[in-house]
Amino acid sequence: MDDATRTEIEAAAFRRLQQHLMDDRPDAQNIDMMNLAGFCRNCLSRWYQEAANERGIAMTKDEGRAAFYKMPFDEWKAKHQTDATPEAKAAFADSHKH
Repeated sequence: MDDATRTEIEAAAFRRLQQHLMDDRPDAQNIDMMNLAGFCRNCLSRWYQEAANERGIAMTKDEGRAAFYKMPFDEWKAKHQTDATPEAKAAFADSHKH
C-alpha cells in the first residue's frame, strides 16, 4: 500500500471514530472512556490540535475541541455530558495518580 492510500484510509477511520463518538454514542461519557481506555474525546481533540500545530497551523485548544466536537465544547457539555459519579471520579483519580 502506498503512503497516500494509507493516509486516506487512516483519515477515513478517524472520521468514522469521530462519527461514532459524536453521533452514534454521545451517551458514552468522557470520564468513563478515560477510566476504561485511557483516552476520550478531549484527548482526540487535543491530538487534532497538536497535529495542526506541528504542521504550522495555529489552532487553540478551544478551536481543536470545536473542530472535533463539531460545535463549541460548552454546547456539547450542555447537551450530552452528565455529572460523573463518585465512583467514576475515584477511579479516574486512582488511575491518574502518576
